[in-house]
Amino acid sequence: MKKVNFYTSEDGKCPIAEFLDSLSGKQVQKISWVLQLIEELDVLPSTYLKKLTNTDGIWEVRVLVSGNIFRLLGFFDGDNLVVLNHGFQKKTQKTPAKEIKIAEKRRKDYLLRKRS
Repeated sequence: MKKVNFYTSEDGKCPIAEFLDSLSGKQVQKISWVLQLIEELDVLPSTYLKKLTNTDGIWEVRVLVSGNIFRLLGFFDGDNLVVLNHGFQKKTQKTPAKEIKIAEKRRKDYLLRKRS
């Protein structure tokens, strides 16, 4: 069984929580449902969780709500812990490189602080 955690920066900010706070209740409800699926299902369809190619171990949680596409980016810490560190509303076909760079930077920060 997997566990989903949210990344927290060194100064105590939680970008995923801030992103969720900016959304409507219905949008947050659907995202929460997808996160629950990730935790409960052993095999998840790529409709909801997919590894991004040409990245430094970044995965995306994929959520569609009333025609709006949301992505939560993160990574695995071990086999069962998913650490989500960045969220945005997707407006283009490809995941923007700047969004991936933010997720990769936060992944490095998380792993460096974890080792300390």
